[in-house]
Amino acid sequence: MAGLLLGCWLAVSAIAAPNSSVQQAAIRATPQGYVLDAGIDIVLNPTLEDALSKGINLHFLLELELSRPRNWWLDEDIAEPVRRQRIYYHLLLRRYVVEIGYTTQTAASLGEALALLGRVDGWQVLDRGALKTGKRYDARLRLRLDTDQLPRPLSIGAVTSDQWDLVTPWYEWSFTAPPIPAPSPPLP
Repeated sequence: MAGLLLGCWLAVSAIAAPNSSVQQAAIRATPQGYVLDAGIDIVLNPTLEDALSKGINLHFLLELELSRPRNWWLDEDIAEPVRRQRIYYHLLLRRYVVEIGYTTQTAASLGEALALLGRVDGWQVLDRGALKTGKRYDARLRLRLDTDQLPRPLSIGAVTSDQWDLVTPWYEWSFTAPPIPAPSPPLP
């Protein structure tokens, strides 16, 4: 009986376990074009946490899909930018390192490092003129572990194991393209 209760408890806790997800996302206009701001809650499973603590790099892809809906034809694909991100534990420094593009930051704890990895501030996704002001656009955003970047022995196992799988559900929203603000005048 105790074994049955323990089995039920484990099944319920597995269902209730938190998963990674995009919490919010928005496109805004800047003088250079359009940027994405987003917040992603990243939850690593024990296998990924263990790999990270042993110095294995975890590479992530932040994928954005932008399209313009059309009534008379298929939706127009506007852009599909991808941002590469990486997190690893530096064994000598005893700190987590988060690399996003050309920016590197360190964190004392895994929670702090995952918060850095999940914060997207001002990611340039489109140039000026890529969107038509006042038109409606649809967007989808997700974050996923890039298992192709794992060391060879692990990437082979990642194909057959869901313990190496981390992907957020697509976060979908619609927005009206805001006007591009005028560039600020140069300082005297």
